[in-house]
Amino acid sequence: MSFLGLRKWPTPARLLLHVLKPMWPFIAASVVTAFGVSTLQDMAVRAEPHRSDPRNPYASAIAKESHH
Repeated sequence: MSFLGLRKWPTPARLLLHVLKPMWPFIAASVVTAFGVSTLQDMAVRAEPHRSDPRNPYASAIAKESHH
């Protein structure tokens, strides 16, 4: 029903649903990509050639873990 020709405004949750519904594949792909990049970065930092490199910011933490 309309009052003076005006329709009801959508609720914020419904408006958010209309925005997020078509974007879910991009959000899911972003999460998967971020997880993959994080995993690859961790593997690269811990690789043998870079493990003892003084420029590696995680070298001291990796050295402490390997001694235990």
